[in-house]
Amino acid sequence: MSKAELAREAHVSPITVTRIESGKPCRMETKRKILIALGLELSESKNIFGE
Repeated sequence: MSKAELAREAHVSPITVTRIESGKPCRMETKRKILIALGLELSESKNIFGE
């Protein structure tokens, strides 16, 4: 999935996806949207976001 596709599916901006990829913090709601867009469980947050 491309960055643009992920942003579209998660209803966030591509800039937000870029910021997250570079390690910048984001809101819990944004993380939830991205996990759902990726088809992942919310419990997998640590695997994706490393927290």
